Amino acid sequence: MNEAAPAPGRGRLIVLSGPSGVGKDTVLRALFELDPRLRYSVSYTTRPPRPGEVDGVSYSFRDEATFLGMVEQGEFLEWARVHGNLYGTSLRRVREHLDRGEDVVLKIDVQGAAQLRGRVPDAIFIFLLPPSVEELRDRLRARDSETGESLAQRDADAIRELAEAERYDHQVVNDQVERAAREILALVAASRGENAEAR
Repeated sequence: MNEAAPAPGRGRLIVLSGPSGVGKDTVLRALFELDPRLRYSVSYTTRPPRPGEVDGVSYSFRDEATFLGMVEQGEFLEWARVHGNLYGTSLRRVREHLDRGEDVVLKIDVQGAAQLRGRVPDAIFIFLLPPSVEELRDRLRARDSETGESLAQRDADAIRELAEAERYDHQVVNDQVERAAREILALVAASRGENAEAR
């Protein structure tokens, strides 16, 4: 996976990053409702499931030893340690979708995106921004899924991640979920020389 432009009939990789609490999952749900042809690559993680998360749907949950074994076997397109947990993108899952001509959306952090810039130069890199840093902090507190210590860590990480936004091809503000999803869809369509309404 090192081509400079997608081969005819081959799918395209869409990389979405953004700090914790910015609403990536919510925007992605809206995006897939707007265009069911898009495919989502479920990431692997060593993080424990949150309430309501389903193995193989939200993430593929693995213990650290299993995950590191997969690293040694070269099973990841990219992987990184984020907030103390390991996250990785399955090379096989992504390749299968792209070979079928399907566009694949990855939700990954800035470390993973940095790895992919060299490996998949034709990918579309999109950074999801909050309307403001203060609103982002409010969203993190409202999630009520973090301890005081992990909340402080995610806040510090968010500030660091926001500084990476300029390295992305596009920046989309999540001020309204459907509007943000439609903007992302338009960017994907434009990258293929299409009209978003025609997808």
